Amino acid sequence: MANAVRQLATKTPGKESVAMEAFARALCQLPAIIADNAGYDSAELVAQLRAAHMDQTSFAGLDMINGTVGDMASMGITESYLVKRQVLVSAAEAAEMLLRVDDIISSAPRPRRPDHGH
Repeated sequence: MANAVRQLATKTPGKESVAMEAFARALCQLPAIIADNAGYDSAELVAQLRAAHMDQTSFAGLDMINGTVGDMASMGITESYLVKRQVLVSAAEAAEMLLRVDDIISSAPRPRRPDHGH
């Protein structure tokens, strides 16, 4: 998915492309985090996974039982498009809310008028 987002970012003009590239980098971190949490060498597994994806092996994924890159389709692991879409939409909405709150906090307070006891 990160490759698709990265390719779309190259075709997108303006600041949106910078945000898309950052999102693609964040997606690339997920396999490393999963491998680290499972106690495997994440650098090695992620390198193998990237090589598999560059060879157009779109069903390649991390086999955390054996600590290898495996064919997810043959293992019976599938992802629902609707679930994946909703997860991405929810993550994007959460990030947008955090950015809005950050903008509000970092904004200078507006000047107050003195209260004359009214």
